[in-house]
Amino acid sequence: MFAQTFRFADQRSQWNAFQSRVRSAFEPRKPRHRLLRFVLGVVGLGLLALLVFFSVFVGAAMIAVGLAYKLWQRRGKPMTARAKGHGDVVEGEFRVVAPQALPRAADRAR
Repeated sequence: MFAQTFRFADQRSQWNAFQSRVRSAFEPRKPRHRLLRFVLGVVGLGLLALLVFFSVFVGAAMIAVGLAYKLWQRRGKPMTARAKGHGDVVEGEFRVVAPQALPRAADRAR
C-alpha cells in the first residue's frame, strides 16, 4: 500500500480508476446460477407487488379519511336549498321569446 501511495502517474487515469471502483461497488450483480437468478427475480416481483398493494390501500385510506372528515364537518348543518324552505325551486333569469323567432317543426324536418 505504501508503494502505491506515492505513485505520481497520470491523475486522470487514477480518478477514472477510482470512479470505476466506486461505481462497481454499488452496481447490483446478477448471480450466475439460473435457479438463484429466477428465485431472486420472483422475490423482487413479489416485493414490487407488495409495495403497490400497500400503496393502493394507503391511497384509499387517505380518500376515505378525507371524505369522512368532510361529512363530519357538515353534520348538523342543513343543506342550502332545503334550509330556505324552497324545495324544488330553480333560481335564474328567464326571458320570453316571441313565437316567430322559434323555428317551426316543419322547418326542422327538412
